[in-house]
Amino acid sequence: MKRVLLFTIACLLLVTGSFAESRKKSKKGKVKAAVVVNDKEINWMTLDDVQVAMKKQPRKVWFDVYTDWCGWCKRMDKTTFSNPNVIRYMNEHFYAVKLDAEQKTDIRFMGKMYPASPAERTHPFAVELLKNSMSYPSSVFMEENFQTPQVIPGYQDVKTMELILKYLAEGKYKKVPFQEYQSSFIPTWL
Repeated sequence: MKRVLLFTIACLLLVTGSFAESRKKSKKGKVKAAVVVNDKEINWMTLDDVQVAMKKQPRKVWFDVYTDWCGWCKRMDKTTFSNPNVIRYMNEHFYAVKLDAEQKTDIRFMGKMYPASPAERTHPFAVELLKNSMSYPSSVFMEENFQTPQVIPGYQDVKTMELILKYLAEGKYKKVPFQEYQSSFIPTWL
């Protein structure tokens, strides 16, 4: 009985330690891709990780562009991005990237270097990604292989996020105007 109990405790410590390690920040200040355990959180990936994954299995990409001082960004993390339905759907259909718009490290994306500038508050990659419309939080949707970026500004609650994610993931945006889709959409996520 003692051996079984010790084995169980050892396994729990190993799993907990591995999960905690996956969330630590790297030396460059980027959040490493989280290990998804039972879909309890969105699998946020680094830009490097998503570019590698895209070569193996193309998928739509969702960028969450935030700043450390943004209250609505923090609220979106606590409400929308912690909703089990959002987590499950995002992990199934998108590569998700969290991007600190004010990070002070260089970024390489699609073969182009975006050097951080100590004199500028906002990172040049964030400026280009948001098409110089700087508001936080903002989301950016890209098709497979990082094509046709679409900026979605502002805080999105769970019902609105369901509408947007399903419209994009299911490819409805290619056939149906958003307002038409929105008028017939019935949210199911709480």
